[in-house]
Amino acid sequence: MSAIKEIFPALTADFIEELNSNGSIVHFNRGEVILQAGAYIRNTVLVLSGVLKIYREDDEGNEFFMYYLQPGQACAISMICASKQEKSVITAKVIEDTELLMIPYSQVEKWMLNYPSWNQFVLETYRSRFEEVLHVVDSIAFNSMDERLGFYLKRHFEQGQSLDIHITHQTIAKELSTSREVISRLLKKMEERGMIVLHRNRIQLLEAWVKA
Repeated sequence: MSAIKEIFPALTADFIEELNSNGSIVHFNRGEVILQAGAYIRNTVLVLSGVLKIYREDDEGNEFFMYYLQPGQACAISMICASKQEKSVITAKVIEDTELLMIPYSQVEKWMLNYPSWNQFVLETYRSRFEEVLHVVDSIAFNSMDERLGFYLKRHFEQGQSLDIHITHQTIAKELSTSREVISRLLKKMEERGMIVLHRNRIQLLEAWVKA
């Protein structure tokens, strides 16, 4: 219980007892897809450790990146789809080995009525994920590709608090819906401007740029 309380400090002790009684902890390895678009959602997941990437995918395999989930967070879209007994509209992929607390959705609705701390957590989850999606939409609608790339890299830093991003140019291109050649060219320009340092499958963000 103490570990869950540390990760989710806003939840009360009596509610955490409910989590321990009704939830199950499941481990997933990097690269696994834990939720596929088109599948029914039977559980709500709370992230205990690791990182999940939430995105949409078209018929040709192009991705629209939405947000990351980290310890202490939950997926608002999965909650909404589960509550309406609808198929998932998103895909969730494990980016770092992850430990999840799986909760049957039948419990979620009941807890909303009986536990104010859980009700507040769910509402805050909706608000936070909505704001993250708005940031992504704004970057696409109003920014050029070089601005979108800068936003993308800084967002990685904010999520992981690390100046080193282990990622390929192809992965970035896929998530930003452009070509690898465009990303490589823009990254090279950023390096020339003293914003980043490029390595093989790794991008080092320079602190002066990230925190400017």
